[in-house]
Amino acid sequence: MSLIPSFFGGRRTNVFDPFSLDIWDPFDGFFNTSAVANVPASAQETSAFANARIDGKETPEAHVFKADLPGLKKEEVKVEVEEGKILQISGERSKEHEEKNDKWHRIERSSGKFLRKFRLPENAKIDQVKASMENGVLTVTVPKEEEKKPEVKAIEISG
Repeated sequence: MSLIPSFFGGRRTNVFDPFSLDIWDPFDGFFNTSAVANVPASAQETSAFANARIDGKETPEAHVFKADLPGLKKEEVKVEVEEGKILQISGERSKEHEEKNDKWHRIERSSGKFLRKFRLPENAKIDQVKASMENGVLTVTVPKEEEKKPEVKAIEISG
């Protein structure tokens, strides 16, 4: 269930989907180049990386998150589980060191920080979370507790 109603920021939320809420960001979409003309180009370029896209799916065994983070090393990415079963994925891509004699003709690659948070469902085993990074793709696997099947007890009918 979302903390902030869907009319804030136009987010589509679903009370039955545990991944429908990543914590509301009041600045989401703020650095849209068409909407903000007075923001310097360097700030607009930096903000492009701030919105790291992350896919989340549920398998019978686990909840799996995949993030495309091209050019980042695993040392530049942080995966944490906060109190209250909040999965936090963050990182930073630094700007390239510029030499005094360099003359840039085009800068399209983004740099900057990103931070995404996801509320994990009750069946998440937060003490067994695993993360791996291969070819610029971060995969975070959160195992699920086995679903307890309700015990059915037959009741004898008297009479």
